[in-house]
Amino acid sequence: MLALRLMRGGRPYVQIRRLLVSVASAGTGFLLLCALGHALQGGPGRGVRLAWCLVPLVATVYVAVAVARTDPALRPDRSGLAAFGLEGAGLRVFTGVATAAFCGLGSVVALIAFLFARGNLVGRPLGDGTAKALGATATYALPLAGVITLLAVVPVVASVAATFAAPVGARGRRAEDGRTPKAPAPPATPPAGLPWGVALLTAGIAVQTYAGRGAERRGTAWLDGTGSSLAGVLTGWALAALGLAVAGPGLTYLCGRALQSARPGAVRLLAGRGLQEEARRIGRPAGVVCAVAAALLSAVRLGGTVPSRQGDAAPGLLTLFGVTLVAACAGAALLLAAVESRQARHETTATLQRAGAPAATLRAAVAMRAGALLVMLAPLAWLVAVLTTLPLVG
Repeated sequence: MLALRLMRGGRPYVQIRRLLVSVASAGTGFLLLCALGHALQGGPGRGVRLAWCLVPLVATVYVAVAVARTDPALRPDRSGLAAFGLEGAGLRVFTGVATAAFCGLGSVVALIAFLFARGNLVGRPLGDGTAKALGATATYALPLAGVITLLAVVPVVASVAATFAAPVGARGRRAEDGRTPKAPAPPATPPAGLPWGVALLTAGIAVQTYAGRGAERRGTAWLDGTGSSLAGVLTGWALAALGLAVAGPGLTYLCGRALQSARPGAVRLLAGRGLQEEARRIGRPAGVVCAVAAALLSAVRLGGTVPSRQGDAAPGLLTLFGVTLVAACAGAALLLAAVESRQARHETTATLQRAGAPAATLRAAVAMRAGALLVMLAPLAWLVAVLTTLPLVG
């Protein structure tokens, strides 16, 4: 009940953040149920369809964790929470329960939408193609245990991830002592993940190159799911995406340093220092967005095909829906990081304004930070897409 009251009392923009988690959970749950329906049909590519649902699942969990870390009701320094035992482990459990509630709402919506599209609620499916894609014409009925298990995947995984990612460290201890938490000091050294990110990216490209050599036909042969080519390509893509995410903070820090080179003016200096200070906060989601963009470019280079056994392509609408869901989750995580960064710079911005800094200069610095990240990430995403698909398209 306490969780529901705290969630209900949020401001509209906070409720929108929580609604994003429910929407993402609904989309992922719907895709999981579609994979189950396709499996009931007994068609090819059943395991591949389910495996590709891992990408939306990871994206949904990523957004859920980002919302949990920025939710005002879940902050460890919020006054009054300690009186209810919400400190330390208690706050972690509360964060996990709240995240599970958001995702559970999305799972319910996914079930209703799935049953409605199959015709279980209205008596007839939305169309012949939809009936076949969702398994409405299958001989076997929907297994209740399978439906419940798939719908519980997102809430369980997201709640566990949010529980361990809850920010209950030093800030929580300072809040327990009754002292006002201070803003963290700017990083004195660049993030240390850039070499590891480059190594993971290189390993991913190498794995894909090796897997591409074993494909029987270029472009679509690796999608048959019968040998090791598919597993190698997916593993390579996963390593490349992880490498971009790990290298994101280091790349953001270097981007900020580049802005301050060659006798910078006030705008470039503010923009560069801001990127360096916020490299750890916005660098990782920026790297994730770069990875998603690279994956989309890779799909375009491969002709937009989707893996399934014996070259049987998945329905186009479900493919587009899954791609849109993953891209939206990545963009939402980056936007949440930007909002968190703006909140962290509130005192600095107020000090500059009191010192007489023009508002136009501050806005120009923000625009320059965004533009610098775009200039850095766009060519990187294109380069990664070209390198990862080169063994497949020649």
